[in-house]
Amino acid sequence: MPRDGLEDDAILKGIRYGGTLLAGLSAEAVEAEGCHFDSVRFTGTELRGSQISDSIFDTCDFAQFRAQDVSLIRCKVSGSRFTGSSWKSGTFRDVRFETCRSDTAMFRHSKLYSVIFSDCRMPGADFQWASMHNVRFENCDLAGAQFANVETGTIRFENCTLIDVGGVANLKGAAVQGPGSMELALSLAREVGITFEP
Repeated sequence: MPRDGLEDDAILKGIRYGGTLLAGLSAEAVEAEGCHFDSVRFTGTELRGSQISDSIFDTCDFAQFRAQDVSLIRCKVSGSRFTGSSWKSGTFRDVRFETCRSDTAMFRHSKLYSVIFSDCRMPGADFQWASMHNVRFENCDLAGAQFANVETGTIRFENCTLIDVGGVANLKGAAVQGPGSMELALSLAREVGITFEP
């Protein structure tokens, strides 16, 4: 319905969006609670100062999406695309991302609490200056991801691809399980200027 669109000061509760086009829009101060977004396109949309809670996103397209000071609380996101999206200064609390594609997605200056990334492709993802507490990456491709100046509480990498990761020195206290441990060690050695010769 028109009243359920993405616009300034919108309050959306318990709405199911199926195959809806919400692309190329601009809105702020949106509150969404208990909504289900199924195959929704948010391509090129700008969202500011908003909060989405207790909601589900299935196979949505967030390519080139721009979010500023947007919070996701108790949400599940699966099979969605975040290529080139920006979530600057956002807050993610109790959020699970599954089988998402997040090439070069930017999470700079964001706060992540109890967040899980599972089976996600995230090459080049940018977490610089983010605050990450109780964050877990499971079977994710994080090749070339950036973690410079992150603030970490508990962060864990399980069976992830961690080739050419930047800002490794800031991941103090992180737990790494699987083949990514050697890849991360090589990235750390490169950052501190260690070279390996045959």
